[in-house]
Amino acid sequence: MGASLIAHPSHQMLSRFYCNEQIAVNQTFELPDNVRHHAVRVLRLKQGDTIILFNGQGGEFLSEIISINKNTSTLKVFEYNEYECESPLTIELSQAICANEKMDWIIQKAVEMGVNRIQPISTTRGVIKLSSERAVKRRQHWQQIAIAACEQCGRNRLPEILPPLSLPHWLGKIKKHELSTHTNLLLLPTAEQKLSELSEQPNNPSYTLLIGPEGGFTPEEERAALHTHFVPIRVGKRILRTESAALATIAALQTLWGDY
Repeated sequence: MGASLIAHPSHQMLSRFYCNEQIAVNQTFELPDNVRHHAVRVLRLKQGDTIILFNGQGGEFLSEIISINKNTSTLKVFEYNEYECESPLTIELSQAICANEKMDWIIQKAVEMGVNRIQPISTTRGVIKLSSERAVKRRQHWQQIAIAACEQCGRNRLPEILPPLSLPHWLGKIKKHELSTHTNLLLLPTAEQKLSELSEQPNNPSYTLLIGPEGGFTPEEERAALHTHFVPIRVGKRILRTESAALATIAALQTLWGDY
């Protein structure tokens, strides 16, 4: 796993690593092989250096490297920090699956911008069609993209990458309570209502944002989303590419009601 150097109020320029295990103060343990490789080969960390560990469940742990080499590395956790940088918004991005590089970029930037969950969606006009085996591998790859983005941007809560679903299957799974507790937004270039024209949002609002593929939704897909009580909106008068649409809308949500 990669690590990144960031600055925040409690400490500056410390390498951050995600570790998928329980972590506690005064605990001594070995870094996973992939993390150790990056620490040694790329960052060239050494004995006595302080690093940050987080497990995606909130908060972070300051740890000292007791020993490190190409084969083993031992850490001692000495402090827990409750630092969080989560947005006041809860945002699920339901993104039509697009070309590999574009999808990676969308996931990376969406995590940096505060998205909580990402639901990959297969659509009629989508250029990427995933078999069951490929879908599992791509989900694992996308989760690694999300982890690396958290390491870079300072988030201590790991967004969930959900298993890819077809649009009809996903719409059918939306629970009734989500229709009343979430603001469900369908980005359409033909929509009459602008995002900024939505009514003022309550405290801690939740959003589900549905973004189509390169060729757009079919009329049948649009009707299905509208029938599931999605609100059609547009962001400006211009037609955005799929990799621009999600990020522009997330940025606008954060500006209007989030932490921008």
